Amino acid sequence: MQKRKILITGASGFIGSNVVDKALELEYETWAGIRKSSSRHYLQDERIHFIDLNYANQEKLKGQLLDFRNKNGRFDDIVHIAGLTKARQKSDFDKVNWKYTKNLVEALIETDNIPDSFLFMSSLGVMGPGDEVNYSLMGADKLPTPNTAYGKSKLKTEKWLKSIDAFPYLILRPTGVYGPRDRDYLILMKAVKRGLEVGAGYKRQHLSFIYIEDLANIIFSLIEKGIRRKEYFVSDGEISTDSEFNAIVRDALHKKNTVRIKVPLFLIKPAAFVNEKIAAFFGKATTFNSDKYRIMKQRNWGCDITPLKKDIGFQPKYTLKAGVEKTVEWYQKEGWL
Repeated sequence: MQKRKILITGASGFIGSNVVDKALELEYETWAGIRKSSSRHYLQDERIHFIDLNYANQEKLKGQLLDFRNKNGRFDDIVHIAGLTKARQKSDFDKVNWKYTKNLVEALIETDNIPDSFLFMSSLGVMGPGDEVNYSLMGADKLPTPNTAYGKSKLKTEKWLKSIDAFPYLILRPTGVYGPRDRDYLILMKAVKRGLEVGAGYKRQHLSFIYIEDLANIIFSLIEKGIRRKEYFVSDGEISTDSEFNAIVRDALHKKNTVRIKVPLFLIKPAAFVNEKIAAFFGKATTFNSDKYRIMKQRNWGCDITPLKKDIGFQPKYTLKAGVEKTVEWYQKEGWL
């Protein structure tokens, strides 16, 4: 029986490389979409095929897709993870997250290479601030009102994909994704290890998370069930305050004593703005910027995953506690923590 061909873009990154691992486990013919300059540190399996697609030039991209089909046939499934989460200037989010995705999809259509499924990795950030009075979960009835350049670029892409008649899109809006190979939550865990817990603002904050292995399982469950033209919020279903999350990290690190510091939002805002300007002056992208301030300011990241439970019977393999413990164990084994 011939294996299904899957293209995973952004394959060198944290999420992408883990999705590649899952595709190999499920015995897909796995194509990793990466740039020539991308690291292959987590892409060492000899079964992986590599492809460097030119998203910036649609004519060249069409030529690449035609050449690929002539030699290998079309991709059965595409998981489009490639994109920017930080940028030197806000216009880069639109260019990469929206325009490059548009170029890819139009090239697939125009070369008669439409896959059976095209899964677009969006973000819970497309929703903007949630209910910060009653702390109700964000659901399908909430109008997306993104307040970050990143979120706006993702929503723009979502809307465009939905506008294409009969295009087999799937849209995932994951909350905070963590696990082995991730470096974002590593920063927080390093601080806790040093005995410091830092919180942003004084008002109660509800957080949600998804362990990377659970996210990968969701991707393939949706693809293999043949679900198309739907979008889903993705989390493990738990809600934690920032204090509760820090306590889980502290326990995983066997750290008994820490100092907890709450930084007022009115101090974080100018610090983020200044850091963003300094990074731009030196031509660099920074994660601590005005967009990050808006994310830190947001008090409610709870989302409704009932549709996932209904459509694929989703039950997370990892609780937040178990996922953090496994992540810490991996960080320590790799010498990161």
